[in-house]
Amino acid sequence: MSSQIVTEEEVYSALKKCMDPEIPVNVVDLGLIYDVKVKPQNNVNIKMTMTTRGCPLHDTLVGDVKRYVGKINGVQGIDVEIVWDPPWNMEKMNPIVREKMGFGKPKLRFQIDYEKYRPEMRGQLLKQEDGSLVLTNEKQQSFMVNQAIVDFWNSCNGSRTIDRLADHFSSKLGMPRQQVEQEVVQLVQQLLEAELLKP
Repeated sequence: MSSQIVTEEEVYSALKKCMDPEIPVNVVDLGLIYDVKVKPQNNVNIKMTMTTRGCPLHDTLVGDVKRYVGKINGVQGIDVEIVWDPPWNMEKMNPIVREKMGFGKPKLRFQIDYEKYRPEMRGQLLKQEDGSLVLTNEKQQSFMVNQAIVDFWNSCNGSRTIDRLADHFSSKLGMPRQQVEQEVVQLVQQLLEAELLKP
């Protein structure tokens, strides 16, 4: 049993070294850490979320979090719980970091009219030798994606508005319309940021 008492501050400063692989921002400033508790015997419980449910880097990020927190002197066990409520959005980011990265309020960065804007894919899909999927934009920037994101990207053929896409995936996935709409909007934002949709 370690005599050293681990503090929440130490855990947060370790988490600040853990970067999101898609955006060069640490998980604390990104607003992904919802709660940190240090229990008796220096067991650390962390509640965190992801930017999207289909986040292909899920396991990588959890592994990184455990690795950095595990370096704190005296830490015994680390439990990372992924939560989806409340859902992450850009408002949860550290405002200074958000400004620095040029993320204004999401809706202002790309003036999306939900009833009129019809997302249309650009760039191309590549399949790596190990079977992983990558979307590449016209600047040859590559983004690791999963099949769910590819299905969504493929469905952005310029014929459906965001409202119609939300209807389509709500019935296809059998999920509540409101939840699907939130995810559709987030995905459209991310694909626009990555220049994988025509603005």
